[in-house]
Order: sequence, then C-alpha cells, then structure tokens
Amino acid sequence: MRPPDSFSVVIAAFTEKRWPDLVDAVESVRKQSLPAKEIIVGVDHNPVLLKRISDELSDVVAVPNRFARGAPGARNSAVAVSTGAAIAFLDDDAVADADWLLKLSEGYADERVCAVGGRIDPLWLGGQPGWFPEEFNWVVGSSYKGGPVVAETVRNLWTVNMSVLRSSFDGVGGFRPYFGKVGARSRPEDTELCIRIGQASPDRVIVYNPEARVLHKVHPARARFSYFAWRCYHEGFGKAELARYFGRSPILALERRYVRRVLSDGVVTGCREAFFSGRFDGLARAGAIVSGAGCAFAGYSLGSLKGALAGGKRSLPLFSDAPIAPRNQ
Repeated sequence: MRPPDSFSVVIAAFTEKRWPDLVDAVESVRKQSLPAKEIIVGVDHNPVLLKRISDELSDVVAVPNRFARGAPGARNSAVAVSTGAAIAFLDDDAVADADWLLKLSEGYADERVCAVGGRIDPLWLGGQPGWFPEEFNWVVGSSYKGGPVVAETVRNLWTVNMSVLRSSFDGVGGFRPYFGKVGARSRPEDTELCIRIGQASPDRVIVYNPEARVLHKVHPARARFSYFAWRCYHEGFGKAELARYFGRSPILALERRYVRRVLSDGVVTGCREAFFSGRFDGLARAGAIVSGAGCAFAGYSLGSLKGALAGGKRSLPLFSDAPIAPRNQ
C-alpha cells in the first residue's frame, strides 16, 4: 500500500491567550519537508479568535465548531471541510519537526496501518520542576518514561501528534461528542477514538514512530503540583468512563502494567537516589509518583461509582447524533 498522497493538518483552538503558540504551530506546519495539503483550525466557539485567524493567517482555513463546546466538535468540524487522504492532528501549543509529516507518511508503508503517531517531547518554558517525574510526562501531554521508544504497534495515540487515514476516521464517525477536552478539563478522547478504530478494523494496526516528533510547550502554570494532581485525577476519572463503555480488559491492561512496572521502578529509583546518592529531589519524585497514582486511583474510583449508580455499562452516542450548536454561540 502506498502512503497517503496528502495530509490535511487539523489544529483545535479555543482561546486567544494561546495566540503566539498557535502562530508557532502553524508556522511549523508551513515549514514541513512534505508540504501539508491544507491547514485547518477548528475554533471552539470563539468568534473573536475565528476572525483573527481569518484576518491574520491568510493560508489557514478557520472553521467554527458547529457542535457542542469541546475539542471533539472543533476537530470534527475541521475534518468535515478537509480534503486530504489522511488527517494529521497537532495541538495549538505544539511545534512539529520539519520532517513530521514525512515521518508520519512513512509509517503507512505497511498496508495494515490505519493510523500513525509519534514522539512528543515536553518544552518546559519555565524549567522542569525537580519533583516532576518523567513517568508522568503524560500529565503535560508528552511521551513518558516507560512508554514506547521504538517503532511499534500501540493501542492508542494522542492528538498532540497523531494522524489517521480518512477512511478509518470516517468509518467510526470521528471523535465522540461530550467526551474530550472542554476548555481546561481533559478526558482521553484520542484513546477512545483509537479503541473504536481498532475494534471496527481488527485487521488494521496503529503505529508509533518516534521519528515523527513534535515539541509540546509546557507553560509554568502546568508545572505546579496542583495541576499535576488535578490532571491525574481527571485521567483516572476518564479511564473509568472508558472502562464503562468498552469493558475493563481493553482499557486497563496497559494501565496495570504501567503501575506495576513503570511507577514501582520509579519509586525505587527515586528513593535509591535520595538515600545512596544524596539527591533528595529523587525522594520528591518518588513522592510525586505515589501522589499521582493516588489521585488517578481516586478519580477512577469516583468515576466507577458514578457509572455504577447510573446503571452500569452504556454506549456513547455517535458524533452524528450530537446536536448542532448555534454558529454564533
């Protein structure tokens, strides 16, 4: 199978506060060694931002979110007007390497591949806190210690750095409504999408290629322990919802291995650094790992309880079932 002959790059945006970041993201796409067919920004119910993009970024297609507020609606609204054979997703605060699209394209050489993503390195704008464990880089939307490091098949990708064939994306109805990032609240809509793609086409595979690299900016507000704990809690809550929709087996197998191997090793390593090398930031990282795992477990427990009280397993509506929001909302 030949790689897709064109990529539409989709970026979701919701706030003018990230304007400089959005400009950087767009500029990184403009400089790709494999040019994008088009750059489309899905704007989440922000008419002022929509107009500014249209006025100042002349080669970018700005599309309003036609659905309920949230990143899923913004992305699906953008995909609906795209024309590429594959869609590549990039966050509005991420910057792609010059060969990003080229490396994503190379991942489709195997005819079984329906989606390709790559490495996400954190760009700490205020410096990485000494207590922050790399095992929890996913908290700031980046590749984490213990995750894949070589090209291999994976369960899911992240929309910070993800591409999918249009046929596979359309085949499952796109991102689900009401399950994903809304403002600063986050749930794993990308994981949910990838699981549905895998279930719909069990003969196809999703591939991680570390050579397809992006930098994800981490602003100082996300380097605080309060954000760390909040994000861990919501990740656990979101995983409980996914387990309710799909069952625990496809959702928690990777997470159990992550806790049993990666986090336990991280705690041991941090304590060893503190007690044998005098590096007490290692003890702080070990404490953060325990705290992060606890917050995630609390979120998962509360999410599971909420699901049980609501009547057990349920199904998410397809995106086509979502109500269309007023365009000028």
